[in-house]
Amino acid sequence: MVRYAHFQLMATVESSIALAVAAPVVLGVHGLSSVEGRDVTYAVLGVAGLSAFFGLPAGLTRVRCLGGERHYFDAAVPLSDPGAVLPSTRRSLRHSFDGSSAVVFGLLFLVMGLVWNFWTVLFAYGLVAPERVARGLSVLLWERRHGLLLWRGRVEEQPLEHWRSLYSSPRATTAG
Repeated sequence: MVRYAHFQLMATVESSIALAVAAPVVLGVHGLSSVEGRDVTYAVLGVAGLSAFFGLPAGLTRVRCLGGERHYFDAAVPLSDPGAVLPSTRRSLRHSFDGSSAVVFGLLFLVMGLVWNFWTVLFAYGLVAPERVARGLSVLLWERRHGLLLWRGRVEEQPLEHWRSLYSSPRATTAG
């Protein structure tokens, strides 16, 4: 089991690692193309802004065509025995990282960069990372507003219906 917010935010880490691997290779092969820097900066920032803008509705709306996941959040199944199945926060973060996703992102960025140029790698990164950060932040805001933590995974004793994908647990109270 991993926290859903950790899962979303780790996708950004995975794509950042892929960018860190693919960008030097593409720069070594193609070099920096002669596109004017200001135009590229505006284009990358625009794509990142649009990506984040479309990632925000994930936790803010129930409309599925906008990518809304709120209906999944609201329908999360409460865990009957959270102490038996939930990992610690550090373990959840560690298990949220998926090396295969980093490899897939890396290969995608590398192929795009080698076929076109370096700026397409930044463009692809701008499509992925801000949207996942926005989704992760919207999940964190939903959790804070509702006082619950959302978990992704499988509990054999408590299987989910076919359309549900998340479990919920009460937030641990802190002294002070």
